[in-house]
Amino acid sequence: MTTFELPIQIGKIEYTNDWPIYQHFDPQELSQPAVIHSDLPANLNRALLEDRLYITPVSSFAYATRSDDFWLLPGLSVSAKNAVGSILLFSRKPIAELGDGTIALTNTSATSVNLLKIILQKRYGFKPEYVSMNPNLDEMMERCDAALLIGDHAIEAARRDSGYIVTDLGQAWKEWTGYGMTFAVFAVNRKFAEVHAELVSEVAEQLRASKVRSLNDLTPVIADAQHKMGGDSAYWEHYFRQLWYDFGEQEQQGLGLYFQYAHELGLLDYEVHMQLWTDNTMTRVNE
Repeated sequence: MTTFELPIQIGKIEYTNDWPIYQHFDPQELSQPAVIHSDLPANLNRALLEDRLYITPVSSFAYATRSDDFWLLPGLSVSAKNAVGSILLFSRKPIAELGDGTIALTNTSATSVNLLKIILQKRYGFKPEYVSMNPNLDEMMERCDAALLIGDHAIEAARRDSGYIVTDLGQAWKEWTGYGMTFAVFAVNRKFAEVHAELVSEVAEQLRASKVRSLNDLTPVIADAQHKMGGDSAYWEHYFRQLWYDFGEQEQQGLGLYFQYAHELGLLDYEVHMQLWTDNTMTRVNE
């Protein structure tokens, strides 16, 4: 049987967007030694795909590239029913008028990059040139007609009021498809789950409990965000309330449509069939 090094590392997105899920989560309360590993989405994605991290939030697109190797934890995601507030396209003219120009892409999230490609090609028929750059808005716009930023980089750029037109990709997806968009899912390596089934269920349960407790009282999360990022409490209250942390039927359908479009455009090599971890799953892997 495969062994896994202790303490078990549990991934956490470095950006503020998943803080409510982790605010009241304490890995020391788990039955096995575990620690939180906080990192950028791209680094978490890479660690999961390279079998160096076994239970973590992960970019939805990164999960899709090897979906048969992972379970998804139910009831947990980083989604948005409408605007997301932190996945933003900055441009000099409206998105519907961008045509086939040059767009600078953040190098930190495949999900957002491919969401933009899907919207531009499937909705508007555009095939722009894409350039991957570090997430610096001024440098991006010096070279390109538009720039995509995500996470805290997007929040900071939007608060600067740079004068550019700002398109929220969560809102753009909602207006086009009628679905919210799931930007990150919580994935578990299947081989890891075979060995640590009880731990997987513990982590899922405690993260969901932390999420519920945080959303019932966002005060501690807002205070932490203000300390790190500045801004007033009303801004952060709105930011966290417009995000959605469940992963129910609607979220799964919206994400399934995203995967379908990605496959149609050749961004994914195969159709994705999402499979969720349940207590029945734990029973099966222990048999």
